[in-house]
Amino acid sequence: MTTEKPHISVKNLNVHIDGNHILKNISIDIPDKKVTSFIGPSGCGKTTLLKTFNRLLDRNGNVEITGQVLVDGVDLYSPDTEVTSIRKKMGLLSQRPFPLPMNIYDNVAYGARIHGQRDKKELDKIVEHYLRGVSLWDEVKDRLKDPATRLSIGQQQRLCLARGLAVEPEIILGDEPTSALDPISTQHIEELFLKLKDKYTLVLVTHILRQARRVSDYIVFIYMGEIIEFGTTEEVLLNPKEKLTKDYVKGYIS
Repeated sequence: MTTEKPHISVKNLNVHIDGNHILKNISIDIPDKKVTSFIGPSGCGKTTLLKTFNRLLDRNGNVEITGQVLVDGVDLYSPDTEVTSIRKKMGLLSQRPFPLPMNIYDNVAYGARIHGQRDKKELDKIVEHYLRGVSLWDEVKDRLKDPATRLSIGQQQRLCLARGLAVEPEIILGDEPTSALDPISTQHIEELFLKLKDKYTLVLVTHILRQARRVSDYIVFIYMGEIIEFGTTEEVLLNPKEKLTKDYVKGYIS
């Protein structure tokens, strides 16, 4: 457990999909302005848990969710909670980047325009600010009108991160965000995570233990839909308490 101020609090969360019990009595406090990584074997529920934070599971009609997910004390699953405002708080990086079918400039400006910003000078400032924030400005400043799909995969992922940050979220969610990237692009993204935690809460799913060790303040080991162990990176990876965690870290469970 952690004594850090929680940004996300999960209480007795259970998720059933198509009648299968995917997440089982999950309770955890995820601290503010830290990097918390979920690790565990494929199919253990990591991504499902991540999706409960921005209610992406709502799109599946065969989902039953009980328990609470609170962000700053607000229950995301209360009938009174407005889903759009929740998702505005969350920036999401997927396994593969999905730039919008428009140019580089318009990808970053998209969110600001959606929320009413029409002033060209202000949009210019927003685009430059967030492209600089993800270390992409110098690479694209002379081709902002080019289609975003012309960028390399690594550049596209950084562009998607800039687009997500431009709507001023509070939380960044990453679902194996470097799994499709080359080592250099992966390093760029990891360095950005370490820089961004000064302003944002970051929650990542990763299957790469070395990556979890490099970027995480806290690690959650999930196995068959249950939290087995939660602690600092050093505690979980170097001195795990639970046998299942030890077996996973040593590579006996994959």
